[in-house]
Amino acid sequence: MPDSHQSSHRVMQTRHLAEAERHVVQGERHIAEQVERVAELTRDGHDVTEARKLLTNLYTSQALFVQHRDQILRELEE
Repeated sequence: MPDSHQSSHRVMQTRHLAEAERHVVQGERHIAEQVERVAELTRDGHDVTEARKLLTNLYTSQALFVQHRDQILRELEE
């Protein structure tokens, strides 16, 4: 790769990394909020089936966010 192309690719990957990091942080926040909702619903005697399904989906999404972020980090290390 020519130096200028390599440099612009690195800048783009760095931007992608920042966005991926934001997604990871937001995902952590959403998971924490949903864990608290499940706990509150449980304490109040409500059915938590759907709330737990959502929490499972959030954990799955979070794993993908982390995987994507880690892939960008590996690419930046090359």
